[in-house]
Amino acid sequence: MKLRGRAVLLPADVDTDQIIAGRYLRTRDPSTWAAHAFEDLDPTLAARLAGSVLVAGANFGCGSSREQAARALRDAGVVAVIAPTFARIFFRNAVNLGLPVGEAALDCVDGETVELDLEAGTARAESRTPVACRPLSPRMQEILEAGGLVELLRRQV
Repeated sequence: MKLRGRAVLLPADVDTDQIIAGRYLRTRDPSTWAAHAFEDLDPTLAARLAGSVLVAGANFGCGSSREQAARALRDAGVVAVIAPTFARIFFRNAVNLGLPVGEAALDCVDGETVELDLEAGTARAESRTPVACRPLSPRMQEILEAGGLVELLRRQV
């Protein structure tokens, strides 16, 4: 699976409450979550997410285990998230919801084109040498290619 988008840079330790604040979880309308993604971190960020690859610092998605955080990013049009490390529960929620994630320390500039190749295990900013990306298991790649765990299971029935 090869993914490409504009880099949106984020710091380390972005928690799930910064991705989608708890006050928006009262609604079950996922479009509300996407519209308010990162609102407390940067109120202008949600408008830049469509077609982006989030390039974050370590420990992305720490905090509570809310799967709405991964859903908000996916529904906002985020193509993938690249970070040196992820909170375990966010990582798995992202895969299960069909949001590609890659563990890599990628050096890039905000707005630069970024590519993530999950099969080859590389991440690359447009004018730089590729860096190694921790490979996903064949099962996780299968889940992502299906668009998430629910979609994969629907196809198997």
